[in-house]
Amino acid sequence: MAIRLNEDKELVAAIKEGLKKKNGYCPCRLEMIPENKGMCKEFKEQISDPEFEGYCHCMLYYKSKE
Repeated sequence: MAIRLNEDKELVAAIKEGLKKKNGYCPCRLEMIPENKGMCKEFKEQISDPEFEGYCHCMLYYKSKE
C-alpha cells in the first residue's frame, strides 16, 4: 500500500490553498469537525480497506494497493 499526492500539481496547489483557508480542514467538507481535519475520516476508512484503490473525495490523495 502506498499513499501519494495527486499528480496534477495545479489541483494539489488549489486544494492546499483551501486547506490553508480552512485552517487544515478539508476544503471539500462543509463541517469543520475533527473528522475533517487533514486527511478526512472517510479516506482513513478507505485506506484501511485492503481492496480499496483510488482517490480521496477531494482528489488530493491517492491510495494504491502496491
